[in-house]
Amino acid sequence: MVILLTIIHVLVCLFLIVVVLLQSGKAADIAGAFGGMGSQTTFGPRGAATVLTKATQIAAVLFMVTSLALSIIATRASGTGSSVIERVEIPTPAQQAPAQSAPAQSGSTPPAQQPAQK
Repeated sequence: MVILLTIIHVLVCLFLIVVVLLQSGKAADIAGAFGGMGSQTTFGPRGAATVLTKATQIAAVLFMVTSLALSIIATRASGTGSSVIERVEIPTPAQQAPAQSAPAQSGSTPPAQQPAQK
């Protein structure tokens, strides 16, 4: 199942790349090259959806679906579906040893005041 889904995912990726590269930009005229809208309409030029536009939409939806499916399958297969917080070990009071300070020797500084060694 995973192999079949991966093959479909790769094919959809390649198809999506080709379809996007074949499309022309919405402002493909000379005004679009200089930042103009290239049309007299209020919200810019908008033509009818072409076959390439529909193919791009379908390929994008398939890409998202196969990506999510592969991610869900990989998560379930690895068995790490828990959150990071649940995996952190919280030390019990028995494991926590109280910090015992050594008796101060003459001529030495206390551990809290010692400079950090590099």
